[in-house]
Amino acid sequence: MSDETMTEQARAPISPSQQAAAQQRWTWAALLAEGLGTFGLVFAGCGAIMIDTLSHGTITHVGVGLVFGLVITVMIYAFGHISGAHFNPAVTLAFVVARHFPMRRLPGYWLAQLLGSLLAAGCLRLLLGNVAVLGSTLPAGNGGAWQSFGLETLLTFFLMIVIMAMATDTRAVGQAAALAIGATVGLEALFAGPISGASMNPARSLGPALVSWTWTAQWVYVLGPLLGAVVGALIYRWLRQASLQATATGTDETSLHAPTTEEKTYV
Repeated sequence: MSDETMTEQARAPISPSQQAAAQQRWTWAALLAEGLGTFGLVFAGCGAIMIDTLSHGTITHVGVGLVFGLVITVMIYAFGHISGAHFNPAVTLAFVVARHFPMRRLPGYWLAQLLGSLLAAGCLRLLLGNVAVLGSTLPAGNGGAWQSFGLETLLTFFLMIVIMAMATDTRAVGQAAALAIGATVGLEALFAGPISGASMNPARSLGPALVSWTWTAQWVYVLGPLLGAVVGALIYRWLRQASLQATATGTDETSLHAPTTEEKTYV
């Protein structure tokens, strides 16, 4: 087959049925990527909690926090270009509310994320037993469930701010998105994990809770992240719009105070 023939075939119009088939394949690929990414998150993160218990503290709390941050980083690099790498129902809902994701795809993403979490928790129970309630998140502070609810809401709020900045703002460094998001997850797990578990993710909590049948205050890990993510997404969207409008009209700080030839700008 000549190069000219191949070029003509490549330029041939795509029929509506071919477009529909390609769209369907892409949809299934995105759902599978979401399920696999969430599976990896729960399997590695909750597995680290369980193995830390089995090994009598070999991994340590710091190690568990690092595992959660690193596995998120790796999964974003692996699947971000396929599905957007949400791996979190709260993130998906926040993107919908902020108009960065179509509402019609929300149920599919939520189902894929929950199934990935359930399968990971099931594998952990099969391999390691019902140790540490499969890494389920439980309130551990003196303030009880409401203290953990406040923490989960704030943690997810700031996580969503970082996600919005990295994923939706072209002025941010896109290639650093996985590192920034993973670092945020790891940082928040390090300092808040001993109190609330630092879930920030309903799927991460519900999978181990369902498989281990642990229901103590699980509403905290559903409502807190959902609320925090939505508020974070809306606030960052407002900040971005205000910044872009100021730049367009020349009223931003950099336009009003541009360095002259006698000034030096330090970065």
